[in-house]
Amino acid sequence: MDRRESLKSMLLGSVAGGLIINGCAPQEAEAPQAPVADNNAYGRTDEEKARDQKLFESEFFTELELNTIATLCDLILPASESAGSATDAGVHEFIAFIVKDITAHQTPIRGGLMWLNNRANRKFDVVFDECSEAQQKELLDEIAYPDKASSEVAQGVEFFNRMRNLTLTGYYTSKMGIEDLGYQGNRPNVWDGVPEDVLKEHGMAYDEEWLAKCVNQETRNEIAQWDDKGNLIT
Repeated sequence: MDRRESLKSMLLGSVAGGLIINGCAPQEAEAPQAPVADNNAYGRTDEEKARDQKLFESEFFTELELNTIATLCDLILPASESAGSATDAGVHEFIAFIVKDITAHQTPIRGGLMWLNNRANRKFDVVFDECSEAQQKELLDEIAYPDKASSEVAQGVEFFNRMRNLTLTGYYTSKMGIEDLGYQGNRPNVWDGVPEDVLKEHGMAYDEEWLAKCVNQETRNEIAQWDDKGNLIT
């Protein structure tokens, strides 16, 4: 199982257990809401639309910070044969919005980006976004596994946990991410009656005349018709 599949499994496991993705920050139980580009796409009040618009028009991150966030997103969730990467799904834009919407993210993420660039400078004499992909992965390997990480990189571990959680949340609440999960939504089921072995176990059987009229799946979309005496015709 590759890293992307592992992350997907982690997400599905969390959903199955009724858990909100919050990694190692249980005090931040509030799930972020996905940003929207079209205010008419969902049921927002006029006040909410005005607030959304104000957030969209404001800027928090610098261009370098946004580029680094985009790089991190794709290192956390790269493209696969069947689905696009995190940035293909607009996750970096999601994070840029959510940090303005939930200001509690601002200092930890900006501070984390500063920590990451400082770490990259100390090891490779360039900021993180200018490192080679191999160098970037080497830096992330130091902070991506909390149980193995040294206390020296504790701030980086906390930052990466937050970025990983936001990346997964942004991706798997996007159209691309939902399709990647294979979620089908609510769909009508076809019920073809009680199984034959169960009927036999209880000494019961369907009436052949009614079985032909009521459990014929080929005619399941036809509307039943009755005669004047209340007899079922079709």
